[in-house]
Amino acid sequence: MAKRNLPLSKAYGLLETGPVTLITTAHKGRTDIMSQSWHTMMEFEPPLVGCVVSANNYSFELLRASRECVINIPTVELAKQVVKIGNSCGREVDKFAEYKLTAVSGELVKAPLIDECYASLECRIADGGWVNKYNFFVLEVVKAWVDPTRKDPRTLHHRGNGAFMVAGETIKLRSAMK
Repeated sequence: MAKRNLPLSKAYGLLETGPVTLITTAHKGRTDIMSQSWHTMMEFEPPLVGCVVSANNYSFELLRASRECVINIPTVELAKQVVKIGNSCGREVDKFAEYKLTAVSGELVKAPLIDECYASLECRIADGGWVNKYNFFVLEVVKAWVDPTRKDPRTLHHRGNGAFMVAGETIKLRSAMK
């Protein structure tokens, strides 16, 4: 067998297939942006997204207090900002100003959308039962936005240790799923 042992601390890089996102939160006049890639679709309709937000992250405090956020989906053009946002703390810096991103008011939540991102999903906490034990939030998408001028957006996918893949060629296959 050609396979080799992989340290368990690196296993997540094999399963992280969804795009890196920028989670925006707001509470009592403060906003934050965090880079995030630990998320999963849980249901189609209503759309439910599960995501892990570290309790050490300022966004955790704002999300828990406000019970809402926006999941913004950046493309490769924002790669440098995505990494810088992930390496900075919202308690110390206004990330919108620092990384030259445009906050846009949402329609159903107070957290801002990021105008430069390909898509934005306004969300509310649907189930916080796993937050205390696992830092796992179940979010219901209540409004979705997408830039229709961007065809086949090149999204970022985290591989761990500062490595990213960029979504590539789109192929269409006939699906039996309806």
